[in-house]
Amino acid sequence: MSYSCPLCEHSLTLTERSYRCENNHSFDIAKEGYINLMPVQHKRSKDPGDNKEMMQARRYFLERGYYQPMQSKVAQICAQYLKNSQHKLLDIGCGEGYYTNEVSCQLKEQHSSAVTYGLDISKVAIRYASKRYPSCQFSVASSARLPFEDKCLDAVLRIYAPCSPSELERVIRSGGIVVTVTPGARHLYQLREKLYETVNLHDESPEEIDGFELEQQVALNYSMTLENGDADTLLQMTPFAWKADSTLRQSLASEVLFECEADFIIRIYRKHQ
Repeated sequence: MSYSCPLCEHSLTLTERSYRCENNHSFDIAKEGYINLMPVQHKRSKDPGDNKEMMQARRYFLERGYYQPMQSKVAQICAQYLKNSQHKLLDIGCGEGYYTNEVSCQLKEQHSSAVTYGLDISKVAIRYASKRYPSCQFSVASSARLPFEDKCLDAVLRIYAPCSPSELERVIRSGGIVVTVTPGARHLYQLREKLYETVNLHDESPEEIDGFELEQQVALNYSMTLENGDADTLLQMTPFAWKADSTLRQSLASEVLFECEADFIIRIYRKHQ
């Protein structure tokens, strides 16, 4: 088993519906199928991460298919790099599992024993993901200290999600990969024009990850036609939503069609042997 105890870092063993370590720390599997590896003493608030309203808004937007090209491209790249054998991949900051499940489906097409994990600090998002996508293994946990054994993963996927390089180096096997997704220069440019007098392009400088080498970079840019107020839903998913006043929100909500660019950069980093 790949999970480790968040309290003492020893391996967790599954017995019936509980994971237990040699120090007798125990973590039950929830009825939805996920495991909560976020002890109370590790939380900075009562319910960290996205709340139910935020999760539902994001889920609605994603199900409308606006980010489907990125979902497909990420899953394709993961399958390309992890082909012809059983692999273990972790999606950090997986939310409600939109990308996690697609990656899992493509990996299982190549090898039925491939395992895809999803991790997020939001309990409400993980509960939803686990109910909807039972083929993945979901956990509530922090990326600050990943609850996984040393060198047990072949790949980590990070879509906008932070994680310390030392943790990535610890949990990924030699020769394994990190796949990151970050905003391209013009990501949501037309939406940001509504908020700022001058729109600064996103910095496209690649992240440096200690212990890993950048192996490939893929740009993905396309235009989205946001229908029937979906521009306002998208705004609420962004970190600059706080800048929008009620007038702008009402304007976006009334837009029948709103053209906006999606611009992503997908990078693949290889761990040094």
